[in-house]
Amino acid sequence: MTRVRRGYTARRRRTKLRLFASTFRGAHSRLTRTSTQQKMRALVSAHRDRGRQKRNFRRLWITRINAVTRENQKVFYSYSRLIHNLYSRQSLLNRKILAQIAISNKNFFYMISNPIRSLNKGDFKVIYRND
Repeated sequence: MTRVRRGYTARRRRTKLRLFASTFRGAHSRLTRTSTQQKMRALVSAHRDRGRQKRNFRRLWITRINAVTRENQKVFYSYSRLIHNLYSRQSLLNRKILAQIAISNKNFFYMISNPIRSLNKGDFKVIYRND
């Protein structure tokens, strides 16, 4: 039987796989089968955790805004009331920006939230835009 020289396709594929799995530990970076399985698992985890990351950051922003809103207040005022009043005033600040302002510059955050806090239900007008 004559000797067959294999092509380089499989070797290129395995080289790409080894480069991807080079930071894995143990056999997961050395053996082809296990590194293939670990690659699939890593990609599934990355896909799933991109969605989780968005949820976690939103939770973090809400926690930060709530902490700054409640601190040093004699009157009970919470995050939910602040966000409700912001929506009723039709302000364009999202939670990420509010959290950054609350952490970096509390005085400016109070300048934003104090006029909103002093509102009663009938003190503001809802403006309807005809787009």
